Amino acid sequence: MPLSSPQTRETMHTRRVTCTGHRRDDGLWDIEGHLIDEKTYEFCNDERGKVLPGEPVHEMWIRLTITEKMEIKKVEAVTDHSPFSICRNITPNFQKLIGITIGPGWRKQVLSRVGGIEGCTHIVELLGPVATTAFQSITPVKNREEKVNRVSSDKPPRLLNTCHAFRSDGEITKKYWPKFYDGS
Repeated sequence: MPLSSPQTRETMHTRRVTCTGHRRDDGLWDIEGHLIDEKTYEFCNDERGKVLPGEPVHEMWIRLTITEKMEIKKVEAVTDHSPFSICRNITPNFQKLIGITIGPGWRKQVLSRVGGIEGCTHIVELLGPVATTAFQSITPVKNREEKVNRVSSDKPPRLLNTCHAFRSDGEITKKYWPKFYDGS
């Protein structure tokens, strides 16, 4: 069901985020994020001059090459459009992400390495959906290949208590992982 009908309004800004997960033939995974910000009106930028409606204000890309255990092996970050040319200078800093693992503490690790003046706000924001895309790309494939038996596993499922649906006292856990169900 979509949102309710809004009040009469005028669109001023659109942000598009696209993330894709790719399985490589060498056993690694490429997880890519692409962000575009656009305005619906013309404005003047000190460095770029006139920015037309629909022309990107921001356009950034990031590719994380990761293992199936979510460890980052390689990073490529690119800024195609930004308000200032200096913005492109920070993309090499995203190499600081190499060696960390997408999982618990992910956001904290990202911010400690490329947060604030050490990175780009927009690329850092993009890393959230990129991390989710990594899980959505890899986990179902691993589960299918390993023929995971959700009911008999001795190990708590990775998704347990990560959201409302997967809470340990909820119906989903009771159905799929009864061993880890702790509700009444």
